[in-house]
Amino acid sequence: MKLTPVYLLITFCLLLTACEASTTQATPQMQVLPVVVENRPAESTTYPEPIDGGDHFTRVRLPVGYIPNVQFSPLYVAVEKGYFRAEGLDVEFDYSFETDATALVGANELQFAVVSGEQVLLARAQELPVVYVMTWYQDFPVGVVAKADQGIQTPQDLKGKKVGIPGLYGASYIGFRALLDSAGLVESNLTLDSIGFNQVEALVSDQEQAAVIYVPNEPVQMRTQGYAVDVIKVADYVQLAGNGLITNEAMIAQDPGLVMRMVRALLHGISDTLADPDEAFEISKKYIDGLAQSDADTQAVQRQVLEASLPFWQADRLGSIDPQAWQNMQDILLEMGLIPQPLDLGKAYDTQFVGK
Repeated sequence: MKLTPVYLLITFCLLLTACEASTTQATPQMQVLPVVVENRPAESTTYPEPIDGGDHFTRVRLPVGYIPNVQFSPLYVAVEKGYFRAEGLDVEFDYSFETDATALVGANELQFAVVSGEQVLLARAQELPVVYVMTWYQDFPVGVVAKADQGIQTPQDLKGKKVGIPGLYGASYIGFRALLDSAGLVESNLTLDSIGFNQVEALVSDQEQAAVIYVPNEPVQMRTQGYAVDVIKVADYVQLAGNGLITNEAMIAQDPGLVMRMVRALLHGISDTLADPDEAFEISKKYIDGLAQSDADTQAVQRQVLEASLPFWQADRLGSIDPQAWQNMQDILLEMGLIPQPLDLGKAYDTQFVGK
């Protein structure tokens, strides 16, 4: 059965990017060269004056799929340190649903969005011409957490267990299904409960034996509350296409320079955050309501969440795109029946802006 856009919006509208997860102004066609940003500090990098010159900037409304959060520190760094403006970009963040953002980019009503890889394939299955141009999360950030006394340390240990999940949709569900598949398990081998985003409460109160989570988040919260936990990371068993920057085919064809500028600025933000997380955390306080005024314990937890996020962003070449992760993602979506047939993956992502 062919999935309709409405079905997708209903089924996936609650997705957190990773979690669990404008208008354009054309410029003359230009040659696009790959930008290579190694995993190192960017202090030695010099930045040009705004591309468009003077006080004129290209406005970009960038959906990121979640509320203001330390996981978006690289974006805040890129704004605060002037990397977007150095590329001639005036960026406004839009904390909205991934599915909505993907549809708007596919319709060429927005230039860019930050979304998880499965959203790209689901959209392209509906003939929306979205294209993934830069990887932010090199590893898929979904996993399973359980109290240590449950003895759940591998995917095989989930057999027969009661597992909470935000819902049967989105990155968390797809990542969990891929994890089960790696162990030769199916959903009928366990009890899967839709519990919303209450994983910590459900585990602490022993309502669930394990829960599907966003790896840098809930395990940190539980440990700071004094619980010993075991974490099973999807990325340790299968590589899937994680969160990254998308645009559309028209934008790439008509204004590749704008795409390059956006990629370059975001990569510098990621590079600086990896190089100096303490600075990035202080910058983030300006963009996350209440964080600067919160107590020391709350700030310490959020600083740990940022620290736990860093390994997911690291790569020998920041932003690089892994074709095998996309093949794996397509395989699990086909198995789940969420796309009716294989797609041309070469059109789903474009490596020219970050190099192969």
